Amino acid sequence: MYKYETHLHSYPVSICAKTGVEAHIENYKKLGYDGIFLTNHFLDGNLNCDKNLSYCERLDFYFTDFDKAAELGKQAGLKVFLGVELSYGGTDFLVYGLSRDWYYNNPQIMDMKKSEELPFLMESGALVVQAHPFREASYIDHIRLYPRCVHGVEVINSCRKELENRMADIYAQQYGLIRFAGSDNHWADRLTTLSGMEFEEPIDSEEQFVQAILGGKGRIFTLNDL
Repeated sequence: MYKYETHLHSYPVSICAKTGVEAHIENYKKLGYDGIFLTNHFLDGNLNCDKNLSYCERLDFYFTDFDKAAELGKQAGLKVFLGVELSYGGTDFLVYGLSRDWYYNNPQIMDMKKSEELPFLMESGALVVQAHPFREASYIDHIRLYPRCVHGVEVINSCRKELENRMADIYAQQYGLIRFAGSDNHWADRLTTLSGMEFEEPIDSEEQFVQAILGGKGRIFTLNDL
């Protein structure tokens, strides 16, 4: 099976991340992964960038970690794919399958409500997954669910409590949403459990990943006691 990390943050682009892409590449290569999706926080979230910069200038900064990771991954023999994590008051969404050009050409997404933005992303060819939908934290005022605006739900997140993941699984099954998993890794090798999606065939592009997930070919996996 070919294993892929689907939820990963790096510093300095994600201000909440604790390690850079170098440590991530080394760690996932050591663990035998075939690839990783770098899903740093987008312009509506914990982006470590001056908010007074223009939309395109902030995007330029956003893609710096991805470009660096892609080059390091090529040298190490680890595939690196582009993903995005959108945010709204502690409610987060993982987005796969849209190119950097698409983001540059669609600045209007910054002015959309999530109930408008998410369907627009899906119509544009993106796979949209709500991350840790039942996460509880002091900075989250209330839990928000968007069952009609996403393809799937992160039912296993390595950084969340068992109850939160179990509630997400129940939610996904009751609404017929794709069951998805990711590590939400901010710390490279400091997590003792990792999660992700695995496939019988290798993934070579973001578009192939989207089609494989939508086609039911992805399987959830976890690695424990790392």
